[in-house]
Amino acid sequence: MLKRKRVREKGKIKFSRYFQELKIGDRVSVVRDVSLKTGVPRRMQGRAGTVEGKRGRSYIIKINDYNQEKRFIIPPVHLKKLKT
Repeated sequence: MLKRKRVREKGKIKFSRYFQELKIGDRVSVVRDVSLKTGVPRRMQGRAGTVEGKRGRSYIIKINDYNQEKRFIIPPVHLKKLKT
C-alpha cells in the first residue's frame, strides 16, 4: 500500500495532473495521491478502468471488481491515462 511519496515527487501537486482532461472511453489507472485527502478508496489503488462520464470536476470510472462492474467518482489528480 502506498503510504508516502518518493523523494522526487514530494512537494506541490502538478497542475497538469490536477486539470487533465479525459475523454469518454479512455483507459485509466487509479494512482492515489497520498498528499490529498479526497475520497478515493484504498482498495482501488493500481486498478484500471474506463472513463464513463464526468460529474463536476471528477470522472466516473467503471472498474471490474472480480465479476462485478462498479462505478467510482474519482478526481483527475488520482487518475493516470494508459496507452492503448
